[in-house]
Amino acid sequence: MFALVTGASSGIGFHYATQLARDYHYNLLLVSNQKEELEQVAENLSHTYGVKAIPYYKDLSALTAAEEIYDFANKNDMEVDVLVNNAGILVFYPLCKTPSKKIETLLMLHVVTLTKLCQFFGVDMCARRCGYVLNMSSMSAWMTMPGIQCYNASKGYVLNFSKSLWYEFKPYGVHVIAITPGAINTPLFDLSDKFRKLLLTFRISMQPEVLVKKALKKLFHSNKKTYLPGAWNYIIVPIINHLPDWLIFFIMKRLKQFR
Repeated sequence: MFALVTGASSGIGFHYATQLARDYHYNLLLVSNQKEELEQVAENLSHTYGVKAIPYYKDLSALTAAEEIYDFANKNDMEVDVLVNNAGILVFYPLCKTPSKKIETLLMLHVVTLTKLCQFFGVDMCARRCGYVLNMSSMSAWMTMPGIQCYNASKGYVLNFSKSLWYEFKPYGVHVIAITPGAINTPLFDLSDKFRKLLLTFRISMQPEVLVKKALKKLFHSNKKTYLPGAWNYIIVPIINHLPDWLIFFIMKRLKQFR
């Protein structure tokens, strides 16, 4: 049995690959657009944990990416039991200042390729009446936030898509869950070292290996449709959603992205 992890060459995806091999003994199909890093990760995981770790270099924002990954898995007799849709990018700029190519890449990654992978591998999982799908959404999916309008809208899609898919796949023995983390201590969040340490100290941010351990536990050992990790986040979400407009505009004026 194989676990397919997208965005597996670094960050959260790397930790999903590591823990799926180490703790759950899955063979791995690892996908990323970082060729050298991906090959090194696959080699290290295979050597360390005695599993097959197959690197597949692919730009996941390409229109046919999902089809090509699915065909590759089938041609190489890889029965995918776990699908982890983790790959993503964060774009933090007003819409009118964001290059259209960036928007297209984000939407292809977060919406199109993710949806197709769920469809293609979901057909096989449902036919076998066994399987697991974990889609990485974001805490921002629960909120309205200027500056990341495309990011949080796409993550809102992932959240609601996954909740709907839970009902469709559940009768066939396939569990679907959307993970909606807040700030994670990875390069995706371009923060200073001082600010990173501050967020970690107050448990507003979370280490990626901790997030992944909690997420996989929910995937394999719960019946949940969604999981929002971190007790603080249950407080932060309603606070942000109830901020007055004047305060949001005040904050926007002090961010360099809006100048």
